[in-house]
Amino acid sequence: MAILDILEFPDPRLRNKADPVTQVDERIQTLVADMLETMYNAPGIGLAATQVNTHKQVVVIDISEDKDQPLVLINPQIDILPDEEKEYEEGCLSVPGFYETVTRPTHIHVNALNKQGERFELEAEGLLAVCIQHEIDHLNGRLFIDYLSPIKRQRIRKKLEKQHKQQA
Repeated sequence: MAILDILEFPDPRLRNKADPVTQVDERIQTLVADMLETMYNAPGIGLAATQVNTHKQVVVIDISEDKDQPLVLINPQIDILPDEEKEYEEGCLSVPGFYETVTRPTHIHVNALNKQGERFELEAEGLLAVCIQHEIDHLNGRLFIDYLSPIKRQRIRKKLEKQHKQQA
């Protein structure tokens, strides 16, 4: 296993759309293991392959307290279930240090493949539903800051660009 580099906004590769996984093979399983190690090391609760510059529809999530309940979603598709929307404070490993309020549906139905390539379904609510939507946004080239006003988004961009210049 390896810890992968996480792309940071405003890196344009974060805007790439991920391609479906056509075969869950050893390469994808290695990617999943590396993504889990990277996510736990960061530390975060979710990571999309796009964030580690692999443009495949692969997501890993673990919202458990003990970080021992990893969820792998390959080629995930969601349906919004009739329910309310709620505001959640979101952060992102690709937008480090920033947390903003985003409104999302609270209840979803997910179809995906697991790390063995087997199809499964689940219903998710609350934090898990938000996390899944956040990570699927990454697969579609979206970031949580896209839900913010252009002024807030620009302010975050400038601060991160300044940090990147100082680190270079």
